[in-house]
Amino acid sequence: MCRLALKSADVPFSPYEMLQAMEAMQEGYDGSGLGLLMRGMEFEDFRYNPRFPILSGIAESEKAWRRLENFMEKRGFELKYDHKFDMQRHHMEGADRHRYFIRAYRMPERFRESSPEVRGMEMMKTRLALRKDGEEHGGDLSVFSFWPDVVMIKEVGWPLQVGNMLSLHDGQIKSRVCMAQGRQNTNYGINLYACHPFFIQGVATMTNGENTAFVPIRDWLLGRGFPGYMGYQSDSEVFTHILHYTLNHLKLPLAAYKHIITPLSPAEIDVHPQADFLRELRNVCRRLIIDGPNAVIGTLPDESCLLVMDHKKLRPATVGGRPGVWAMASEMCGVDALVPDRDTRLDFQPMREHTVVIPPDRKELHIWSQYDQFPLPLAA
Repeated sequence: MCRLALKSADVPFSPYEMLQAMEAMQEGYDGSGLGLLMRGMEFEDFRYNPRFPILSGIAESEKAWRRLENFMEKRGFELKYDHKFDMQRHHMEGADRHRYFIRAYRMPERFRESSPEVRGMEMMKTRLALRKDGEEHGGDLSVFSFWPDVVMIKEVGWPLQVGNMLSLHDGQIKSRVCMAQGRQNTNYGINLYACHPFFIQGVATMTNGENTAFVPIRDWLLGRGFPGYMGYQSDSEVFTHILHYTLNHLKLPLAAYKHIITPLSPAEIDVHPQADFLRELRNVCRRLIIDGPNAVIGTLPDESCLLVMDHKKLRPATVGGRPGVWAMASEMCGVDALVPDRDTRLDFQPMREHTVVIPPDRKELHIWSQYDQFPLPLAA
């Protein structure tokens, strides 16, 4: 098992709050990986323009760093901001990585008036090309995200240990949304790309559980021919790609995600008001049905946050908060740590049919049931 936590707030906050909250759930992970995803960024020493994509990752050596700089320059990206971490390497043994980087760029001139789809494809291809370059050089360059208003940090170690090493408590970086996962290594070797959250074109998810249907789902996604469906150092990465496929390729609303990964039974579909659509959706996407147990927490480019469970519901998760600030976590103590002054009567633990959504306005929770109708695309 792993432990997950998410906070979404109107007022930007430090990622160090997430690491402190993870301490409340520390028995659920083993220090084999920490992942942070932040969106809705605020930098102390830079007035950030959300149109600028942010590159996040690690260069293991000076040579890797120079290759990265040369690559971005040749591709036409103009550097606008280069964040400098106040490194405290004594907080971690073997903390000998050359450079953790968070760099904001202006898009190449040829893409500045392009559609969001064209710009998004260029950013994704740039990230994948840098990742491939690192892999071809013995893993000396890791790139976790390249997207507007998103920062990702991944490292092996205990959450507070990593946070102290990077001085994440200094207030230089804040965000309105932050996801954190403490990994418990179960099925794969220790690899930074295996740390949750996972990310593709603005869509991010993290998972507590095990996806025993991983191989057929992975193979189906690889068969789509979409360049971003790759990697899979973790069986949970497919959840991110299925969500991306639901929203970006099928053009379905968020409520359809649950119907794809954990569809209702044939008997339940027969009495649903949208039975014909759901029956066809189940048939078309049957290879994307997951097997658990899993709890999945995710975020979208508009800062919406979601939580879903699978049918087994053996990996708990809960959500709570108040207008303006909400939290999701694997355990109630995680929510307590993130929003201690909430009305606990608003806490909610989803069942197998629910999708819980924190909308961008953060005024109240939205709870959707698979038994309810949801808006269908115009072409349906």
